[in-house]
Amino acid sequence: MSVKEESILMLNKKSKASGLSGQKLSAFWSDKTVRIVNSCLVLAAGSLWGLMGLLVRSLNAVGLASMEITSIRSIITCISLLLVMLLFNRKAFKIRLKDIWCFIGTGACSVTFFNYCYFKTMTLTSLSVAAVLLYTAPALVMLMSAFLFKEKLNLKKILALCLAFLGCSFVSGIVGGAGALSAKGILFGLGAGFGYALYSIFGRYALERGYTSLTISFYTFLCSSVCTFFLADQGKIANALSGNISVLFKTIILVLIVTLLPYLSYTRGLKGLENGTASVLASVEPVVATLVGVIIYKEALNVWNVTGICLVLGSIVLINVNLKKNERE
Repeated sequence: MSVKEESILMLNKKSKASGLSGQKLSAFWSDKTVRIVNSCLVLAAGSLWGLMGLLVRSLNAVGLASMEITSIRSIITCISLLLVMLLFNRKAFKIRLKDIWCFIGTGACSVTFFNYCYFKTMTLTSLSVAAVLLYTAPALVMLMSAFLFKEKLNLKKILALCLAFLGCSFVSGIVGGAGALSAKGILFGLGAGFGYALYSIFGRYALERGYTSLTISFYTFLCSSVCTFFLADQGKIANALSGNISVLFKTIILVLIVTLLPYLSYTRGLKGLENGTASVLASVEPVVATLVGVIIYKEALNVWNVTGICLVLGSIVLINVNLKKNERE
């Protein structure tokens, strides 16, 4: 007998007085497992996005700006997804023309807009300010989801959101550190947060129409590739990458790690979680980014950073804990 079966039998004995059936308990275990798996997928996505600094710094070093980096990410990811779908799942190409607006939303309105604003914010303010302004996204997701999808905005979500945002402030150094603020930088940062939030919203619409994470990710980056192809300086990109094979190879690997894998993982995780919950879970990104800075770039880690990491992790635990018994039934 497995541990799971023994646990179900024990719970069944204990729950006779409350009238819970074995079928309900089995369903609870199944739902709980799915929730844990999807939460891990979103956490993995946030962690991989936290490695973004490796890509941005390496491409900045060869003279590429925000829109060029966004274009590189989108095109390489799109080509990679195209090859995967051609080899393993050609049915994933099929979409309904009337649903194309979902992918324009995730691609042009979210990925392109969010990345450009985020990278631009990094040049206008400190990295700490950019990170915190980006993570206004969970608040926007929760508010938009409450309006668009009728998701409940309960006390637990609000508390988790506050913990995550405060944690981001500590991690990035806004609280206890020096953050250089400018009106233009704040506007671009809020734009990044808004664009980031839009992926959860448009992604939810696409999922509700029956599309898989693979299909959504491919058409997202196809739309973003088309958009950035005309907005970025492609000649500048060609000159920067063609002259150095090692830079090109490293760029491709980094794009796959910080773009392709996390978007597939996050979109799949959305299928079993509410948008607001997923958005808070993804707040692990600035924690990972801080650790990358400490380990790779030898940046100092102070007591405020450690406090922030604990707060973000606390928000992740809180959002996955059922505070009320009836939430499990």
